[in-house]
Amino acid sequence: MARNTIVKAEHNAPPITRILAEFIVGHPTNGWNPSVDQEAHRTFANWVGCAIGAAQHETVDAAVAGVMELSPAPQASLLGRGEKVDIANAALINGISSHTFDFDDTHLKTIIHPAGPVASSALALAEHQGLSGRSLIDALIIGIEVSCRVGNAIYPDHYDRGWHITGSTGMLGSAAACSRLLALSVDQTQMALGIAASQPIGLREQFGTMTKPFHPGAAAKAGLMAALLARHGFTSSPRAIEAPRGLLQVFSDKTDWNEITKNLGETWEVGLNTYKPFACGIVNHPSIDGCIQFRNLGIAAEKIKSISLKVHSLVLELCGKKSPKTGLEGKFSVYHSCAVGFIYGEAGEHQYTDAVVQDPQVVQLRDCVQAAVDHSIPEDAAELTLQTIDGETHHIRIDHAIGSLERPLSNAELRAKFIGQAGPVIGDKLAQQAFDRAMTVSEQQGNIAL
Repeated sequence: MARNTIVKAEHNAPPITRILAEFIVGHPTNGWNPSVDQEAHRTFANWVGCAIGAAQHETVDAAVAGVMELSPAPQASLLGRGEKVDIANAALINGISSHTFDFDDTHLKTIIHPAGPVASSALALAEHQGLSGRSLIDALIIGIEVSCRVGNAIYPDHYDRGWHITGSTGMLGSAAACSRLLALSVDQTQMALGIAASQPIGLREQFGTMTKPFHPGAAAKAGLMAALLARHGFTSSPRAIEAPRGLLQVFSDKTDWNEITKNLGETWEVGLNTYKPFACGIVNHPSIDGCIQFRNLGIAAEKIKSISLKVHSLVLELCGKKSPKTGLEGKFSVYHSCAVGFIYGEAGEHQYTDAVVQDPQVVQLRDCVQAAVDHSIPEDAAELTLQTIDGETHHIRIDHAIGSLERPLSNAELRAKFIGQAGPVIGDKLAQQAFDRAMTVSEQQGNIAL
């Protein structure tokens, strides 16, 4: 029976690796409508802000120290830091930094954070090669398209198995972007995708540790190395993505090839990208949004008897930590996230430090939060009921949290988020300049500067 299934799958699978390679190489520059280009710039700017914002975090310090053991050549910049390293390790470090605060972009259909693996490698390579900002944005859009379409084909089965889908599809997006920047041929790009396909990265077991942000960084590095190897004649299976024992059929029982091929080059996944207002797991956002709205009613924290949540099962699966001990663990606690949302009126990187996670006031309110799965609640929704010790009851339903496609962050809000992250690292003036340059990066003709 298993052998028959393999034969059938092989017969039905289109030549995905070749189709993607032809798309990566052949799609014209700026070959999409202006709204797609604008979203790509927003994606890039949000990624830069996240990377600079976490540049001095202990996670990044440790990663840089490890890389420096290798005595890397100073080929590319580390955002928010003074060091330069080789392009592969610049991709690694900037990818780690961009995901450390869990504040980066999210393709809600798959929960992929697409910019981390793609932008990290593309910027390092473009800087080293002296390429234009237009080439960088083209590569970013193409790379995100590849990783998200592959994600669409296997989500949610692949994710439910325990893979961190950002890393386990990101190496393909990175390879696509770098192949485009290196102007590889279709055959070389097909090989690059195949090499990348043998380097899936990321287990959900690592959520709440420094290894979670390692995933997009390592995917960025893997994709870049795949493209460089292919450039010099390194070979792989030409069917590495779609073959019966290739990437996707090993990854997942769901392999919807149509999600990869339908309207390829006509519709764009970057147009479905979103930007987090809260620095934590995306499934927490509706509950945080609701708690901030409760706060706006003027209720004092000490007057709360309970906050009861009805949420999708994924919320407790991903973010069900009742008693987090560290800031990184707090990002995966809907209980902590609700508490800080109510107490602070926000849930940025400063609400996910070790000190805040251990703050007695936060712990006391966190212990008042209860959460239960309701199978009628979608992933991006939540119902909240607040009871006070005086017997008052307040109820709210959040169908779409702020930052979602239905309630997107404006450019002004994205700018404020950028400055809020990058300002403490490089100063508000430089942060404002960096945001403006990121939002117009396609106009830069070479020696990309942020």
